[in-house]
Amino acid sequence: MPIARTTEPITADDAALRAAIQDGAHLPSLLPALAHATGDLSLLPGDLRPTVSSPPLPQGGLSEEQQARATSIALDALRLLRDGAGEGARTMTEDDYRRMFQWMTSSDAVEEYLPLVLEELAPTEADPRAPSWRKDPDLPFTVVIVGAGMSGILAGIRLGQAGVPYVIIEKNDDVGGTWLENTYPGARVDVSNAFYSYSFAQRVDWPGHYSTQGVLLNYFRECAREYGVLDHIRFGTEVLAADWDEGRAIWSVRVCQPDRAEETLDAQALVSAAGQLNRPKVPDIAGLNSFEGPAFHSARWDHEVDLRDKRVAVIGTGASAAQFVPAIADDVAALTVFQRTPNWLGNVPQYHDAVPEGQRWLFRHVPHYAHWYRFWLFWGTTEGLLPAARVDEDWPDLERSVGPRNDALRGMMTTNLQRQLADRPDLLEKMLPTYPPASKRILLDNGSWARTMKRDHVRLVVEPIERVTPDGVVTTDGEAHDADVIIYGTGFQASRFLTPMRVTGRDGVDLHERWDGDARAYMGITVPGFPNFFMLYGPNTNIVVNGSIIYFSECEVHYLLGCLRLLLEGGHRSLECREDAHDAYNVMIDEGNRKMVWGVATVNSWYRNEKGRVAQNWPFSLLEYWAQTREPHPAAYELR
Repeated sequence: MPIARTTEPITADDAALRAAIQDGAHLPSLLPALAHATGDLSLLPGDLRPTVSSPPLPQGGLSEEQQARATSIALDALRLLRDGAGEGARTMTEDDYRRMFQWMTSSDAVEEYLPLVLEELAPTEADPRAPSWRKDPDLPFTVVIVGAGMSGILAGIRLGQAGVPYVIIEKNDDVGGTWLENTYPGARVDVSNAFYSYSFAQRVDWPGHYSTQGVLLNYFRECAREYGVLDHIRFGTEVLAADWDEGRAIWSVRVCQPDRAEETLDAQALVSAAGQLNRPKVPDIAGLNSFEGPAFHSARWDHEVDLRDKRVAVIGTGASAAQFVPAIADDVAALTVFQRTPNWLGNVPQYHDAVPEGQRWLFRHVPHYAHWYRFWLFWGTTEGLLPAARVDEDWPDLERSVGPRNDALRGMMTTNLQRQLADRPDLLEKMLPTYPPASKRILLDNGSWARTMKRDHVRLVVEPIERVTPDGVVTTDGEAHDADVIIYGTGFQASRFLTPMRVTGRDGVDLHERWDGDARAYMGITVPGFPNFFMLYGPNTNIVVNGSIIYFSECEVHYLLGCLRLLLEGGHRSLECREDAHDAYNVMIDEGNRKMVWGVATVNSWYRNEKGRVAQNWPFSLLEYWAQTREPHPAAYELR
């Protein structure tokens, strides 16, 4: 299945065209796509301008009458495209895109966002984020990338396009990273596929709005294959240590091969694409190893264990548990779920739904539609949510919410949960959070969590766990909860960046010792004292309410390529972040996070490291990170 496809010609009759529009078309993005394809901006009347809200309203809040008009306009435009009278009628100008942006978003920030909009829409059909330069083939320079997950594949694609030799070291036997390792029942993405995918490799045939693990794994496999990355990967190989050799300006990377033999690779640059969420976190509970039945973490799901007719205890109710608990409920005899902190649940009715065939048909046949739909998601469901997470310093009760928008979000999610649990006030008391929304990750939900908790054989336990016994779990109230199987849905060691790999920089400084449990980086990418070393999904590059980590990775890889260009075209051997630039940047990050809900909330969260600092999250807009990573500032680096 090719990832990138050209638009297919329209041959359907009028009835089929109308049926496609009525079968799931997203009108607020279909109309701009048709205006783009035909060059006719009259397809965007002012009285059909959508309402941008967070969370987004169906069809941008258009009334049934407005939707009928929009459908009629779209049908006429599709006829023109089919009959050859519409497409390419005129060349679109920058002002046209400005007007289309304003129609879709009603935003006054058009001048700020327009360059990003043009990059997202790729109006010339070329890949605007591809590197515009190529390395001198006679110049020896090789890059070692650690990890063949989403970011590692992306780095390989872009380095290959720039003619930079590279090798990817992957400890597993396949690509995919988190989507290879997390195979628990119900695993799926919580960002719409149109945005959780590479901008240059948009699929038009996603089977679901939020794809499952297997679909995403196949997507990354296909991208690695189509872009020639597979030939550069050494599978079954793990990086043990990397040491900077100042005299040779080389990273010596020690790896363990599949036969357990060790080898040292030399490279001029080292890129960590290991990510944040790849090392499972097992809770520190007394008696953990005394349990006599099968026990495993959700990220290392044991498919040899048959859960049918078993008594299953699940410890943890985070993002993974919210997916696998409903998925296994039909099979088990009894399900006891131990919850430390309830989650705010974002109401997404289509979370498990298939993409309607009409919508997929339009993606295949309407030029630019996939890009405009992706941009709608970018604006309405990501960038538009950010204000709800900002702290209003004059807000009276920061323990409940942190501002008017945050309080409104709390009200919507509370009402939704109250509706689902109207017949179970006992569960509502346990499941309704008391902390402000977005302090922790908001989980997408279509009602399946409440439905599962209400089942007769499912019990939600909120008493703290005292210990694990050979027979199950004992809570602090003295009650013993017998189990045949224990599953830990307790998340990851997010703050332990690069673990267990040891990285030693200039003057023998160990990166983990430098950090001392508080990882920091400039742009989340580079660290003083570690020349030619770059991180993807590094400190403070996690997206909480406003985006897709793939978008961030594309920004980071763009910046990485810019750094290599600065290094190579300047005839330098090493590029190293300056301490003052690094420190000033982190002051800005910390100040920004203190103004966000996750920076002031007291609820437990993996966003904070062992020092109590928010070391994961990016506190600003997607636009700001995009702008900051357009090109490296030479003044921030020592070039030798």
